[in-house]
Amino acid sequence: MWSRILSPRLIGRTSLHWRSLFTMKLKTSEFQSLLSDGLNGLAEVFGKHQYELRIAGGAVRDLLSGKRPEDVDFATTATPEEMKQMFQRAGIRMINNKGEKHGTITARIHNENFEVTTLRVDVQTDGRHAEVEFTTDWQKDAERRDLTINSMFLGLDGTLYDYFKGYEDLQKRKVRFVGSAEQRMQEDYLRILRYFRFYGRVAEEPDDHEPETLAAIRKNGRGLSAISGERIWMELKKMVVGNHVDHLLELMYSLELAQYLGLPPDGNVKEMKRVWQNTKDHSPKPMTILASLFHHPDEVEKMDLRLKVSKEEKTLALFLVKHRRELHKNEDEPQSLKPYTDFIIDSRELDSKTKVCELLKYQGEEELLAELCRWSIPHFPVSGHDLRKIGVTSGKEIGATLQNLRDIWKKSRYQMDKDELLSYVKT
Repeated sequence: MWSRILSPRLIGRTSLHWRSLFTMKLKTSEFQSLLSDGLNGLAEVFGKHQYELRIAGGAVRDLLSGKRPEDVDFATTATPEEMKQMFQRAGIRMINNKGEKHGTITARIHNENFEVTTLRVDVQTDGRHAEVEFTTDWQKDAERRDLTINSMFLGLDGTLYDYFKGYEDLQKRKVRFVGSAEQRMQEDYLRILRYFRFYGRVAEEPDDHEPETLAAIRKNGRGLSAISGERIWMELKKMVVGNHVDHLLELMYSLELAQYLGLPPDGNVKEMKRVWQNTKDHSPKPMTILASLFHHPDEVEKMDLRLKVSKEEKTLALFLVKHRRELHKNEDEPQSLKPYTDFIIDSRELDSKTKVCELLKYQGEEELLAELCRWSIPHFPVSGHDLRKIGVTSGKEIGATLQNLRDIWKKSRYQMDKDELLSYVKT
């Protein structure tokens, strides 16, 4: 895999006292595709003023994995003030100044936005936020990052700069913290969940964790209680659509993390593992997996209080907990979608089909799921106006008649047309 993705040329392995820098050349089509007119223009501005500019973090990891990154972040030795002066002299527009206090300036060149952040070191951390100082030392910036695979930089000439064996870990599909796992967690406890998320993205085997990492997670898990629900949910919902989800959620329970994440302390792990096997090949929504842990709707409400999930996510969880047992295929007609389509027709909610599709994934009904995806919700052909035209005028009677006709229509498997249905109306 790696020989296909990379055409590496080892250009140096340098030891600077206690430092160990690994460098190599990256030559891939994914990397070349990033070198747009906008990025070349950005590089020209930094080069003119003799400041270094490199691709940083997750984008480097993705490129080394043979993927074109969706988002590309840049790091530089220039301070925010120096960047602003450069861009103003070059006539480059800057947008979204909210990131400036964190060292990030966003420049817009050739209709592209480029987020560039000054190299930083953490001066003080409280487990949620960090006070930083700017630096020109690339290794010190790498030291403050969470995982080795996220701590690499890539020059625009394709030179990889790797201080903590991130490239080696990526090749071996290993997920390790930079330096001390416990120290990295205590700087920002959300890194505990980031560890699980990236484990699901990178690791080949479901249970290949370093014992000291798990020990540090168990020891520091309580720190998650101080992290906002929104930040936790952002990580959790990405994790549960990755790989090894059944293993990772079970591990999180064994490490006693559930109580800090809004999940039921006695979650139904056995059900979750069954549902994961049912859904893993069908792109389940995050809540479809997590709903399997809940025993009753009250637990969904408690989760929402902690995580502040969206209304759509909450209603899906409530729907699955309520209907996972009572809405099922007819034993007399196991190949029939009728119980599910009848439910969709009766609910008249815009997202009812989507919810039922998630239910079929949950239940492991692959054939019915495929059939429902092809099925279009039919239009009920009779309206109140049609009934008034044939003499039904009472509002109460119109409502009752429409419901009766709807039941007849359903029994016909939605085949009867308006005239056939109206023939059942006594006037």
